[in-house]
Amino acid sequence: MFFKQRSSTDGTLSYFYGCGGKGFAVAVDVVAGDEQWFLSEAQKAAVRISFVIDTHIHADHLSGGKALAALADAPYCLHESDVNQVHFPIRALKDGEVLETGNVLTQVLYTPGHTMDSVCLLVSDIRRSPDPWFAVTGDTVFVSGVGRPDLGGTPEEMAGRLYDSLHQKLLTLPDDLEIFPGHAAGSVCGAGLSGKPSSTLGFEKRWDPYLSMDRATFIRELTANIPEKPAEMMRIVAANLGKAV
Repeated sequence: MFFKQRSSTDGTLSYFYGCGGKGFAVAVDVVAGDEQWFLSEAQKAAVRISFVIDTHIHADHLSGGKALAALADAPYCLHESDVNQVHFPIRALKDGEVLETGNVLTQVLYTPGHTMDSVCLLVSDIRRSPDPWFAVTGDTVFVSGVGRPDLGGTPEEMAGRLYDSLHQKLLTLPDDLEIFPGHAAGSVCGAGLSGKPSSTLGFEKRWDPYLSMDRATFIRELTANIPEKPAEMMRIVAANLGKAV
């Protein structure tokens, strides 16, 4: 298995991983302008990009996912709740489904809360173990923080959904699971983010204050600490949905 993390200047993190032995790869949360980097990495590793995934419709940056998918002749994947939102065809991801790329398996977890379409990706290398090795968590949980709750319904409603996603899906997983978030410090997608670009679930359970709160406290604290909205958010979201801007 190979794994690469790519960082942008605004704290956005993208991922490229897959099975080098059998020649398959997955690209996650590609930033517009980075498409050639993924194509070059695929060529160097002698792999074909099999899936291009966005963990949600991004509000802070233009996505390069659709463009990369076209260049790589791969499906562009979003959660199935986006089928009637976007203005182009997608490969709709379902909760619990597994994407196979050689010896590397990617299980989709539907984790609404930051947005209504948010997913996390549980990744396994079956040569080592069928158990998940790491999770790409998008904007659901970060190192030292969780996603902002004001990009979907009311902040209180979305914070409640995020709490449920965390406690019913992610926090039930093993403590030694590595987590790789969609952003680090410098991003406005969550408050108090660490500059460290990865962690483990057990470490975050211990030190991320949001993960030890009860539901009422979580909703109250999360909605009281929402960062400024991303600059040009409406234009960025419209572009990522495929609307004319």
